Amino acid sequence: MTDNPAATNDVAVSLRARINTSQPHTARIWNYWLGGKDNYEVDRAAGDQIRQLHPGIGEYARADRLFLGRAVRHLVEEAGIRQFLDVGTGLPTADNTHEVAQRIAPESRIVYVDNDPLVLAHARALLTSTPEGRTDYLDEDLRNVDAILEHASKTLDFSEPVALILLGVVIFIGEDDEAYGLVRTLMDRLPAGSHLVLSHTVTHPSMPDVDEAVKFWNEHGTPKLTQRTPTDVTRFFDGFQLLEPGVVSCSRWRPEHDNGAEPEEVAMFGGVARKD
Repeated sequence: MTDNPAATNDVAVSLRARINTSQPHTARIWNYWLGGKDNYEVDRAAGDQIRQLHPGIGEYARADRLFLGRAVRHLVEEAGIRQFLDVGTGLPTADNTHEVAQRIAPESRIVYVDNDPLVLAHARALLTSTPEGRTDYLDEDLRNVDAILEHASKTLDFSEPVALILLGVVIFIGEDDEAYGLVRTLMDRLPAGSHLVLSHTVTHPSMPDVDEAVKFWNEHGTPKLTQRTPTDVTRFFDGFQLLEPGVVSCSRWRPEHDNGAEPEEVAMFGGVARKD
């Protein structure tokens, strides 16, 4: 079972004290777009306003979630990965990383990392594990690489390959040097055979309404977002073996359909790469 004990009253009180319900928060809006209930009126209002600016925004959340499932299934079934470090987890929903991985390989080990108090509160209650595997959760920031790896090493064996999952999280790192450096530092600390799974919102001339939605968010919400071009997103994979079809719209990364039609493109691009 999970190493996380049931939340104590003191922990629950402490987490609730950290939750700001007066300002919309990206994790809760994402949850709202996915049809979840772990959000507040301020999040739903902001989510609706963003959706007016960019009606397809809800599809990003769904495309990103489906991309996660397909990537994890590939890593477990085809690459033999049994360890996952999922940073920037977001609010738990259906088919979380550990559920997808342990459904195929019950012995899989997963460490989730997030620093949002609402995410943490729900993680303690919802993230469990198979008896054969292990699941843990860290209250930590992406920037604190040493702390993440130190605590994750209690669950993961860093002498064996690990899949580093960074879905929609480096968008919160504004400086390019810092963003690329953090991803590189994390991957440098992982052994050969490890994989990087990363997604990022993009700015593109064909999607001007995305820029308007991000501008609105950065004026009203927290944390602030940084858009990058598809070429910029591809740079995160420099030096690694990028798997086909490369860095593409999350909806078009190995889609599971049988009608021959290409899925609609969304402004959330992602890719999977192997460290040799």
